[in-house]
Amino acid sequence: MKQLLSVVTFLLVSMSFSGCEKRDNSAMSEVHWDRDMCARCVMVVSDRMNTVQVKDPKSGKSYMFDDLGCAVLWFEDEKIPWADEAIIWINDNESGAWIDARKAYYDSGNVTPMDYGFGAHQKRSDIKEGKEVLDFERVRQRILEAGS
Repeated sequence: MKQLLSVVTFLLVSMSFSGCEKRDNSAMSEVHWDRDMCARCVMVVSDRMNTVQVKDPKSGKSYMFDDLGCAVLWFEDEKIPWADEAIIWINDNESGAWIDARKAYYDSGNVTPMDYGFGAHQKRSDIKEGKEVLDFERVRQRILEAGS
């Protein structure tokens, strides 16, 4: 009986400490492909070359988007107060790897889920010769100018 009591006490103490772990509010959340829905247009997120994940660094809450255009317009539509601090990841258009959307290089004329057409690239050299190279802020401005 004494041994059982020790085991139960150990388990209760262990469980209480596991709830004290500090959550990393800047880490990406797991993506549930073909189940997560775009926070703006409510389309299922399935395109592994154009998906965007936005994270509120204070609360740790993440938001999924099927296209960069939806993410940009969502910030505007919803008047997100933490927009400048938001952590934004986007899939690299070449590899599908997650990259920092604010540091990515963009080109236009791509096929994207909501037809905004901007593809993200980790390296500038991945953008084909002769195509215009844009930074995040310029892409954001173009999306806002086009509206919708």
